[in-house]
Amino acid sequence: MNPFQNMNNWRQNMDRFFGEDFWGEFEGILKPTIPQINIYKSDNELLLLVNVPGLENLDDLDIFVDYSILEIRGIISLQSSQKQCIQEEILQGTFERKVELPYPVRGDRMQATYRNGIVVIQLHRMIQEEGKRNKIKIKSLDEK
Repeated sequence: MNPFQNMNNWRQNMDRFFGEDFWGEFEGILKPTIPQINIYKSDNELLLLVNVPGLENLDDLDIFVDYSILEIRGIISLQSSQKQCIQEEILQGTFERKVELPYPVRGDRMQATYRNGIVVIQLHRMIQEEGKRNKIKIKSLDEK
C-alpha cells in the first residue's frame, strides 16, 4: 500500500473545493521530492549530487539533459525481505524528476559516476545556443 495514496485522494477532493493552485506551496510537504539533488555551479561548470540509494543496476537509472533541463528517472528500492519495517524514512519507489539548470550545458562534455548511493554529474556550460536531448552514461566506481 502506498502511504501517500490516502493523502492524494484527500488532496484531489480539496482541489475540487479550493482550486488546484491552492496546494502549490504545500507540494514538498505532502510528498517530498525524490531523488534529492544538490547543485553546485561555477562560471562554466555544474556539479550535481543525486541521492539514489540501493541502486544495483546502473541501467535502472536514466539521466537526460536537454539544453538547460536535467531529467532523471529510476527506482529507489531498499528491501529487507526477512524483517518487518517498523520505521521508514528513506523514500522509495519509481521517480521522474526534471530540474532546470542555471544555464544551458554542452552535449559533448557530460559525465556521471555512481558510488555509495550518490550519482555525481558533471556538466559544462554551453557558449552557443542549441537544443538537443542527450542521455548521460553512468560509470560505477564501486569495487566488487
